[in-house]
Amino acid sequence: MQKYLFYSLAMAGLISACNTGQKEPGGQGAAADTTQSAAFRAYEDHFIDALWKTYPGWATEMGYHAYDSVLLIPDAAGQQAELAFIKQQEDSLQQYDTSKLAPALQIDYHLIKDRLAGSKWDLEQQKAGEWDPSGYNVSNTFAFILNESYAPLDTRLRSFYSRLANVPAYYAAARQRIKDPVPELTGLAQDQNLGGLSIFEKDLADSVKQSSLSAEEKQQLLARAQTAAKAIKDYAAWLKTLKVEHPRSFRLGSGLYEQKFRYNIQSAYTAAQIYDSAVARKTWVHGEMARISRQLWPKYFGNKPMPADSLAMIKQMIDTLSVQHVKPAEFQQAIEAQLPTLTAFIKEKDLLYLDPSKPLVVRKEPGYMAGVAGASVSAPGPYDKGGNTYYNVGSLQGWAPARAESFLREYNHYILQILNIHEAIPGHYTQLVYANQSPSLIKSLLSNGAMIEGWAVYTEQMMLENGYGNNEPEMWLMWYKWNLRTVCNTILDYSVHVKDMSKEDALHLLTQEAFQQQAEAEGKWKRVSVTSVQLTSYYTGYKEIIDLRKAYQAKLGNQFNLKAFNEKFLSYGNAPVKYIRQLMLSE
Repeated sequence: MQKYLFYSLAMAGLISACNTGQKEPGGQGAAADTTQSAAFRAYEDHFIDALWKTYPGWATEMGYHAYDSVLLIPDAAGQQAELAFIKQQEDSLQQYDTSKLAPALQIDYHLIKDRLAGSKWDLEQQKAGEWDPSGYNVSNTFAFILNESYAPLDTRLRSFYSRLANVPAYYAAARQRIKDPVPELTGLAQDQNLGGLSIFEKDLADSVKQSSLSAEEKQQLLARAQTAAKAIKDYAAWLKTLKVEHPRSFRLGSGLYEQKFRYNIQSAYTAAQIYDSAVARKTWVHGEMARISRQLWPKYFGNKPMPADSLAMIKQMIDTLSVQHVKPAEFQQAIEAQLPTLTAFIKEKDLLYLDPSKPLVVRKEPGYMAGVAGASVSAPGPYDKGGNTYYNVGSLQGWAPARAESFLREYNHYILQILNIHEAIPGHYTQLVYANQSPSLIKSLLSNGAMIEGWAVYTEQMMLENGYGNNEPEMWLMWYKWNLRTVCNTILDYSVHVKDMSKEDALHLLTQEAFQQQAEAEGKWKRVSVTSVQLTSYYTGYKEIIDLRKAYQAKLGNQFNLKAFNEKFLSYGNAPVKYIRQLMLSE
């Protein structure tokens, strides 16, 4: 799938979450028209069929394999085909009266409508395909075909072979489309495309050896892969030598930023309102961290005088606790070892049902994914429920000792546990298990990134509220530090892209006000220079979920049950929280 279309799905579509397999809530409302609802469900099937023909790579990654052999060329004709698809679907939606649809289908309607509008806006107004060279990368889908065992190896290799045919034309079209690219995104494109070369060289060769293809088929496949690898190398080399007289700034600007926030985050708030809320949250969290630091000070510093500046006191306490961390070579193993502890705690406290039959594979982050985040989860799509779920962990191999030490102090003994809660259990991994049992393909496919990230942040707080970490003030202090990162993600992203914040001021915010290590802050600056808006999804979703829980608890009073709330919330699928709120509070 081209990165620019259905933009937020580059991440969110792989970590979607829905319900536990029961009938979807809100299936019939008092005002629902069963005829209208039935007609709309039929439309959804037609929409998905058309969606996969338009975005075959996305279909593959979602587990629908009818178009594995197809690689579309991102030229002018391809763009016109995409716009024609959008217009046709927008015209089809006009025949439905949402007031007559069942509540669950109303969410589906808005998800389709909003995503079509966002994709059209990107093509016609944002035009990221002209200035973001990193959007052109074929590696991920080829890696999926090669590595996932959804079909016999020989079948997958033949699809791989057919799909290779258009790789040279794909990159030729990319060169034609790129105009005045962003330098930071140009560098990212080089790194990620070259990082994926092993798929076409080493990984493919290993798979070919294990296959039952004829000698002639093997020879043809490897030869075509060499041609594709050359096209990738040529694209990276072209980007490296490209002379750009007026390169576009990576800063999105106020107008585009608000629009992108509207389409990607789908919040009840504007980007400016979320920014103001994050600034207020930062002040409150600083107060809580100062209170805990004063409580801990005698334990770690005895009678040593506390700094008069509260932020300096907090930083000194955090620095003291951060020396407790694993060795560089043990980072991935430490993550694997901690996951059973999280599972046991959730079962003991009865916070959420966990399906023990779904595997989670911790692996080194693949090269074609490197350069944006240090840890992530990749899940099979709703058509491929038996596929592996991967916890991708960045490697510290080859890092200078000082850089590795800075990174590990950031992901210290306490933070590493919170990271695992967020990324794995009961965060993204748990959520995606629910996703693959969803009765609504629309909610799985058109998933809302803010709901997804917000859930992961919410679960961090939920775990500590229920006693994870034995209520140690050290764990709470470090969680506030981690939560402050979520808050400052929003402040940073908005300030950089809308308010022209300098790198110097950004690093000050992150290191002095969010107490992050230098390596983490440098990495976040790189991330904000190659992405926009997505960093706001964490705080936005978290805020809306916490607000919803408070409202729902107030509504139910003594009847409120945390496990029931968690499972009911997930049962609505990956809809924007604003839609879930309407349904949960109206029932």
